[in-house]
Amino acid sequence: MADRLTQLQDTINQQAEHFCNSVGILQQYSTPSKFPGFDRISSSQQSNQPQEDYASLFATLIARCAKDIDTLIDSLPSEESSQELQVASLSRLEQENQEAAEQLEEIVKQGEALLQRIQAALQDIAQSQLDMQNPTADTVINPSQPLSTSILTTCVNIKQETLNSASVKNHQLADTSNSSM
Repeated sequence: MADRLTQLQDTINQQAEHFCNSVGILQQYSTPSKFPGFDRISSSQQSNQPQEDYASLFATLIARCAKDIDTLIDSLPSEESSQELQVASLSRLEQENQEAAEQLEEIVKQGEALLQRIQAALQDIAQSQLDMQNPTADTVINPSQPLSTSILTTCVNIKQETLNSASVKNHQLADTSNSSM
């Protein structure tokens, strides 16, 4: 959207068009006046074109456009708005902008910290799933990530249960192979 001065200029141009068009319409559709003693135009030439109420139409358009111009002029900054007031207003806006920027930076820091915690938890979960899929492999500990004792305890317990159940199955297989011989 254009600024107020551009809107005002456009509306003034529109008003000039209305004036120009109204004069053109009046010239085109008006009936010629007769001067006494000077009658060169025959009375048989009459305009057969439809007569609309152009005067009322253009009067409405011109009045509406004039009202728009007044409204735009009233919306322009007044002379009372001195340079000192504008500078004070701009400094207040800059201060508010600085405070909003500081709040945004704090929120971004909190979001980054939360993201790191979520990524660490996801990495622990992925490592746990890998450990459960391959119980004979040793647990790989990433030194860059903080260790979670609850996850490590869970991983150790799962490995011990898996090893115990594997040794019981191996012992049962050995017993069945010995008894069949």
